[in-house]
Amino acid sequence: MSEYLNKLTKFTTSDIADGLLNLHKDGTGGFLPNLTRRSGKGTTCGIAYTVLFVPIDDPRPTINYIDVIPADSMLVLALPVSMQKAYAPFVTTTQAMYGGLMSTRAQYQGCKGTVVFGRIRDVEEHKNLNYSVYSYGVGACAPKAAVKPVLTNTPLQILTSDGEVRVINPGDIVVADDQGITCIQYKTMNMNKFIRYIEKSVEVDEKVCEDIKSGIPAKEAQKKRREVLKEYL
Repeated sequence: MSEYLNKLTKFTTSDIADGLLNLHKDGTGGFLPNLTRRSGKGTTCGIAYTVLFVPIDDPRPTINYIDVIPADSMLVLALPVSMQKAYAPFVTTTQAMYGGLMSTRAQYQGCKGTVVFGRIRDVEEHKNLNYSVYSYGVGACAPKAAVKPVLTNTPLQILTSDGEVRVINPGDIVVADDQGITCIQYKTMNMNKFIRYIEKSVEVDEKVCEDIKSGIPAKEAQKKRREVLKEYL
């Protein structure tokens, strides 16, 4: 798995999305919309370690998820669909689900980054750690009066802007950069073929760019150069 993660960090989320769209016919390209990068830089890639938060009056006990994160994980936090919204601010709670101390601990354990489908706080602390954090929004108040974590390694349902509910499964590969995140459900894929396709696609687009700079019309350059990609489908 480390080999795949290392190779995927060389790509952008656009490269990943192109691969999922063209090779696996995923019309979303694996993209989870509306997240903003709050800290970190470059491409981050890890294995989804999922955490479900629920309303504070839920009878299930609060769990400690932050001290048991495996190395090479991408920590992913979300609320139930009933607390999500299709449009900004995307969640019903104003409390932050995640803060600077959590990033400090996650980074120490070898976690690659954190994705919060909700609000976070302590933005400067995340930046000072140079640790990648993504969220829908920001907040100031801690979550303990509103929500709590109750489950780890559970599928997370994410309501998107088109009204569809997407699922992030524990163990999925999450790739993140300045554009947001893409999710790869790699367990049903030939990862070697997928990576080869992306590598070739990136190479082809570099040639297309050179052609356009030399005066060749974009449509003509794309049609000519991308013909070779059919061999990798």
